[in-house]
Amino acid sequence: MPETNKVYKVGISGSYGGLNLGDEAILQGIITQLRRSLPVEITVFSRDAEDTKHRHQVEHVVPVRSLTRNEVKPEIQKLDLFILGGGGILFDAAIKDYLREVSLAHDNGVQVMVYAVSAGPLEDSNMQKLVKELLSQAAVITVRERNAKKILENTGLKCEIIVTADPAFLLEPEQLPKNTIMREHLEHGKRLVAMSVREPGDAAPDLKEMAYHEMMANTADFIIDRYDADIVFIPMEQRVLDRQHSHAVISRMLRPQRAWLLQGEYTPGQLLSIIKRFDFAVGMRLHFLIFAALQGVPFVALPYATKVAGILEEMQIASPPLHLVNTGRLISYIDRYWDNRKATKDKIKQILPSIKERALENNQLAVKLLTGEIKGQPMYPLPVKTKIKG
Repeated sequence: MPETNKVYKVGISGSYGGLNLGDEAILQGIITQLRRSLPVEITVFSRDAEDTKHRHQVEHVVPVRSLTRNEVKPEIQKLDLFILGGGGILFDAAIKDYLREVSLAHDNGVQVMVYAVSAGPLEDSNMQKLVKELLSQAAVITVRERNAKKILENTGLKCEIIVTADPAFLLEPEQLPKNTIMREHLEHGKRLVAMSVREPGDAAPDLKEMAYHEMMANTADFIIDRYDADIVFIPMEQRVLDRQHSHAVISRMLRPQRAWLLQGEYTPGQLLSIIKRFDFAVGMRLHFLIFAALQGVPFVALPYATKVAGILEEMQIASPPLHLVNTGRLISYIDRYWDNRKATKDKIKQILPSIKERALENNQLAVKLLTGEIKGQPMYPLPVKTKIKG
């Protein structure tokens, strides 16, 4: 049972700081569920402290990327629980950035929960070793898809890894600013298809920019011609990259006058409300697809990473494999799912409750760690030998 009048101090570290609305939806979900369960004082280890302070109104924000190990240490020492996650943060190029604080927590006797993460690409043997050594000391590890569990197990981890679901599945719609629908040209009476693109990079190493721009442009033109629908690109990373790549796709279209980019900056809950306006969705970013699922919008995805393949498996939605996809194959999937929109909606509606239940399990485990109902001891502890400098 929770201690009377105790305020539990929880630190949360992930890809937070307003760079991506999907990550902010994850953080919002974690914070909301914790606050509903216990009196908590939350510290977020953020890439942009000012954005996080404004967006989430938490008690403390640490600008973690600009601080040394010794400067971060006092922020870790005061915690009852350090949460790593959620999100797709365990890939080769980013691991050291996120595991430094895990190492500090272990050194200072603070229990660690790895919370609804994805993993991969994870091919560097040094990074695999680091993951094994540091995550083996975690009190609880949850992942948001089965393939992430397999990737972590392949590092040599032998402790229990629990498959749950993304906290963003618990997101609730929020009221839109006045005149949003008219300003964004989303009025009723039009057929609207939402599209999402992303940049190549460390999290999507097999993505070939020019080829996928051309494919998405041809696909958008097909949707316009076949279904008499307008295309609206949804930038999940609103500040720069998603906008650039959306404009690049539009510039290659034969009918660019029937495509545009969502212009305003919105919270995850507001974007969830906007997604409901669409008849269909075609996209790449994971949380764009999660938002579509939450609003019952049928979708087709390009699974550039295992985390995207994971949601498709959950929703029982087929997709073309990225390394084999071409415009014709993608169009055939879209045509199939467009014709079966009602059946897809019904399937999503049937599957969502069990996914949400698993998403809630993350918070239930965190609460049990805080209150002592489960002890913060890993099943197969290993000594932490690796120190991450910085």
